[in-house]
Amino acid sequence: MQVGFIGTGSMGSILIESFLAANALLPEHLIIHNRTLAKAIRLAEKHPGIAVAQSNAEVASKSDWLFVCVKPLEYQQAINQFANQLTQRQMLVTITSPIQLAELEAAVPCPVMRAVPSITNAARSGLTLLEFGSRVTDEQKQTAYALFSQISQPVEIQERFLRISSDISSCGPAFLSYLLQQMIAEAEEETGIPREAATYLTTQMIIGFADLLRQEEFTLPALQERVCVPGGVTGEGLSVLKDTIPGVFREVFRRTHAKFAEDREQVSRHLFAEVQETP
Repeated sequence: MQVGFIGTGSMGSILIESFLAANALLPEHLIIHNRTLAKAIRLAEKHPGIAVAQSNAEVASKSDWLFVCVKPLEYQQAINQFANQLTQRQMLVTITSPIQLAELEAAVPCPVMRAVPSITNAARSGLTLLEFGSRVTDEQKQTAYALFSQISQPVEIQERFLRISSDISSCGPAFLSYLLQQMIAEAEEETGIPREAATYLTTQMIIGFADLLRQEEFTLPALQERVCVPGGVTGEGLSVLKDTIPGVFREVFRRTHAKFAEDREQVSRHLFAEVQETP
């Protein structure tokens, strides 16, 4: 199976390198293009055997599965460049949340699906969210699960839960990273512990925490109960969090949903209306 990538930015390159590291794909299976061609060339130099195309159309014409890893408002230009190269036998995979699959199906002749990756896929862990268009066959679904299971736990989601699922699985690492950074910085400011030491302690703590959850030793509430001895130090710390944290993520999700709605409106207004008008 020849796999093409249009866009080798942050998430595109993470997917490519994760598939290669897992031996899910070999370099010679890949053909890539990026608007800034030098980025694609550097990636190919790092992984000899990857073919660098000179255009989006070339990638599309030579791919069995085509990953489109561009920003929402870049779709107009990208699809105009490659849509007429696609056939019914191919599969188009978008990783961009604001693009509705029904809109893509109206613009291209092939089946379409969505795969929302996470930075955790770089460690061949975490989730990949999958959503399938109406033309995707059971065999193609099986191929998708087989491919993404090499770098993650693939989970099929409903469109109405796409945004919140992405907030948790894809944006979540950034949210938690910020919280941990704050814990490290304030530990240093309050006690004078060297930042390197606080960072090491925090990193090892979160790795161990993840292992407990992976091994299903504890649920989240059970873990709190086990660590929090009545009248103890942990309880004092938790009382501060209980007073300040509730409501924070509600506002986070409100902001992400508002931005998502804004992106959806821009995409619907400008992108596919112009694609459909293109001869």
